Formats: sequence, C-alpha cells, structure tokens
Amino acid sequence: MKKLIAFAGIAVLASSVFAQKVLKVGATPEPHAEILNLVKEDLAAKGIDLQVVEFTDYVTPNDAVEAGDIDANYFQHIPYLESFNKEKGYHLVNAAGIHVEPVAFYSSKIKKLDDLKKKDTVAIPNDPTNEGRALLLLQEAGLITLKEGVGITATPLDIKKNPKKLKFKEIEAASLPRVLDDVDGAVINGNYAIPAGLSAKKDGLFVEGSSSPYVNVIAVKAGNESKEEIKFLIEAVKSDKIKKYISERYPNGEVVAVF
Repeated sequence: MKKLIAFAGIAVLASSVFAQKVLKVGATPEPHAEILNLVKEDLAAKGIDLQVVEFTDYVTPNDAVEAGDIDANYFQHIPYLESFNKEKGYHLVNAAGIHVEPVAFYSSKIKKLDDLKKKDTVAIPNDPTNEGRALLLLQEAGLITLKEGVGITATPLDIKKNPKKLKFKEIEAASLPRVLDDVDGAVINGNYAIPAGLSAKKDGLFVEGSSSPYVNVIAVKAGNESKEEIKFLIEAVKSDKIKKYISERYPNGEVVAVF
C-alpha cells in the first residue's frame, strides 16, 4: 500500500512537471536575454517553462512572433515596432514597456565632438527608425540640421545643413561596434554598445536624454497580450528584483528601468 501511495505521489509530481506551459521569448543578448533569464524560476513557480531564444538582429525576432514560432520578443523600442508593422503588414503590439537604452555617439579617434574634422565619416544604423534616431541625436548635438518636420524616419537625404560636410555610412546596427575603429565616430544602440564594453555615460561623447520616447517593450502578436502566461511574464520582469538588478548592473545609466 505504501508503495502504491509513493508511486501515486511521484505520478502527481511528474504530471505537474510535464504540465508546464512552454513560453518562448526572443531577445537580443544584453540586457534583454539576461533580464529574462533572471525570471525563469519565478515563472516556473507559476507552471511556465520560459525558454529564451537569442537573436542578434532586429528582423527575425519579429518575423518569428508574427509566424507564431515564438510567443513574444523583447528587444525593440516602440517606434521600431510601429515602423516594422507598417512596412511588413504585421500585427505586433506593445504588451509592456520595460526600459530605455540611451543611444550615444562614440569614437575611438576623438575625445570630444569639436574634434570632428571636415569630411569625417560617421556610421549610423541602417534600419529606418534607428537611423532617424541617430540623425536626431546628431542634430541635438549641433552637428547637423534636418529639414523641417522630419522625425524618426529621417535619412541622410533629409539633412538640410551639414557644416562639417560629414560623410555618413549606413551600417547594420549590430555591426556598428565592430566598425568603430574604421570610422571617425558612430551612433550605437545600447544593446549593441553594452556587450562591446561601451558605456554611454563614460564613453559616449553625446548621449540621448533620459526623456527618450524609445522605450524597449515586450511585444506579442495582437490578441495574445491578454494571455495569462504573458501577464505573468510582464509581472515578473516589472518586479522590484529586476529594477534592482538594472540599477546595480548598469549604474552609469546604460539601461534605465521605466516601471
């Protein structure tokens, strides 16, 4: 009888383990995947097996969510999400805003912006919203002036004034840290600057303000934002534990929690 009871207990335990719902979330490595990995146990306690799928580009994680290959992703800001939906006809929505990664201008050749010379080359991201974001940063820094009314969709063709006649090299965002030594400066997104050992506060010659509208979000396909497992994910990521982790891991403001 004892053996039967023991076997029944094991069976119940096993069924509870195998009954865990799998939740696949795509993310770029740092800080997104790191943050997600910190909440795996929290979600396991709620019967959810969080599987973090790492991506190193900005396109395939959105393709994967739209196709249903993964349940959510965590890597992009709202303007990029909206632009991607418009361009591809996708149905991705912002389930929750988590943090901001200030974009900054970096250089391995000069110590301050005034040191830029005429016809120097500046590398910027080549995807639509991040390119516009980079050009807006350069305008804020006083290096260029954009045409009236252009915003996050700005391209080098929208530059009205360029006193130093700077040349712009449009490069995939992930590759920008690798080309830093080959150009005179580059505007680099936080999630690619951080793994390259670059700190916006310490190394950035000009840094985006803290009021940035470019909040990084957890994105899902429309209709899935109300799913229980997505709500549990958001609850776990927007916890005091994660806020503390962000403040301790990035004391120089490379990542700023917005919850």
